[in-house]
Amino acid sequence: MKLYPIETGNFKLDGGAMFGVVPKTIWSRTNPADENNLIDIAARCLLIEDGNKLILIDTGMGNKQSDKFFGYYSLWGTHSMDKSLAQYGFHRDDITDVFMTHLHFDHCGGSVQWNADKTGYEVAFKNAKYWSNENHWEWATKPNVREKASFLSENILPMQESGQLNFIKRPAGDFLSTSELGFGIFFADGHTEKQMLPHIQYQDKTIVFCADLLATAGHIPIPYVMGYDTRPLLTMPEKEKFMNAAADQNYYLFLEHDAHNEIITVERTEKGVRLKERFSCNEILT
Repeated sequence: MKLYPIETGNFKLDGGAMFGVVPKTIWSRTNPADENNLIDIAARCLLIEDGNKLILIDTGMGNKQSDKFFGYYSLWGTHSMDKSLAQYGFHRDDITDVFMTHLHFDHCGGSVQWNADKTGYEVAFKNAKYWSNENHWEWATKPNVREKASFLSENILPMQESGQLNFIKRPAGDFLSTSELGFGIFFADGHTEKQMLPHIQYQDKTIVFCADLLATAGHIPIPYVMGYDTRPLLTMPEKEKFMNAAADQNYYLFLEHDAHNEIITVERTEKGVRLKERFSCNEILT
């Protein structure tokens, strides 16, 4: 097995929205804001090469939305899906599976693209199976008012219309030890219904793709919950369980949204679970 970080593009989000009720005087120590109160955000995906499978976890925003839409998110940097894949000798047509932690636009927008004459949409990975779960799919295709702006039909429905959509079989509890794709999955409901966090056994390490349960290293303390979460009082016990396990089992936490910290470990302290070490992807994944 080989793992590759896939940088799909950076953007910015409102720091207050990213940290909910935590005061700016506190969160700005770890995530400094610009003059518009915006903080740096990454869309760092993960590619798993395992035998004849090439599995892509999340796909970033994509590039099919309007300039007005992207203007809300202050895109920056030069990363793209195609450039990142090419860096490791791959093309999007090589991808066998696209696993989506959840269907918010910044996680799945790159899964669908314009067709050749821009009259409609098509899947961006024509040879891949697309993976979600039934509960989350139902939640995303019939969105609540709070999340409606994050679940965009053009990002989601073409996966099903293509015939390439598949569902992960959900366990009775919150952890699936081995999924159809060969890795474990932790299911969490606080951010959105049935978000899925892959747990990948790599060499002698457990690499966990944190998605939006842990957006950045600055979000490690349990009460530091994003304003975007639909059920923050549920996020906190889910996060506490996850972070305790991460400390006790020495998980390597792959941060999808932290523009400046790629992989971290955590440890228990008198103040609770806190940051232990920072690593680049090159240090851990090569």
